Amino acid sequence: MTLLSVAQMNSQNDIEDNFRVIDSLIQQSKAEHAELVVFPENFVCFAAGKQRETAAQFESIQQRLEQLAQQYNIWIIAGTLPCPFRPDGTIIQDGRVRTVSLCISPERTEARYDKIHLFDVQVGDAVGGYQESKFFEPGDQVVVAKTPFGHIGMMVCYDLRFPELALNLRAQGARILTAPAAFTYTTGQMHWQLLLQARAMDSQCYVLGAAQQGWHGEKRQTWGHTGATNSRGQLLNLMNDDGAGLITVSFDLKEQDQIRESMPLMQHRRLIRF
Repeated sequence: MTLLSVAQMNSQNDIEDNFRVIDSLIQQSKAEHAELVVFPENFVCFAAGKQRETAAQFESIQQRLEQLAQQYNIWIIAGTLPCPFRPDGTIIQDGRVRTVSLCISPERTEARYDKIHLFDVQVGDAVGGYQESKFFEPGDQVVVAKTPFGHIGMMVCYDLRFPELALNLRAQGARILTAPAAFTYTTGQMHWQLLLQARAMDSQCYVLGAAQQGWHGEKRQTWGHTGATNSRGQLLNLMNDDGAGLITVSFDLKEQDQIRESMPLMQHRRLIRF
């Protein structure tokens, strides 16, 4: 049995203020005996138009997070950070950055996932339209991180709407899917909980959805409701409080094996061509 924490934040544009909250949430997760804590999208800095400025600090921020993981002896899914270079080290030349989620052990960074699906949509909120592809370059690699308590399939926010990614991660051995997010209030209210449960039901993985909540500046409002689902797609816990906090849930590999054996979805899946 492993305990897993999933954090909620109301990150703003001050990196040091956000790090104080991060430190506090890690301490809380340790007090609850968790071995992993998952942070939301944009958790170190939530500032529209400042992606390149924050991306310039990517390596120093990564080192700070590695130090926290070592200090508290905990695994961290470092929500997302803007990064100016690709996994192979090449610099992105057109001014865009990548949205990067890191899996960090107490020893080192174990895996990096670059968000594949970009949020180019029209939403009926104060912002109106979102065009992530204007500022971000999409990733193109599916990533499963190996941990002592189960392989982690790494996703980010909008990725939750694409079941084929979750199924690919399951096929590559994922036991847990992490989904750092900053869902808009409008789309989150409609679909957030539904997507957490649907991806868990599709893949028979735990899904850990770490969310931003509240106002970020004058226009951007995020839905929050950090949540966790089990391998049957049942909701284990959902935060209804505003602001920063976390939930902690238990994960049992043997129980997951029993669920998968009793309903072997991967073996039953058929590819139908029309």
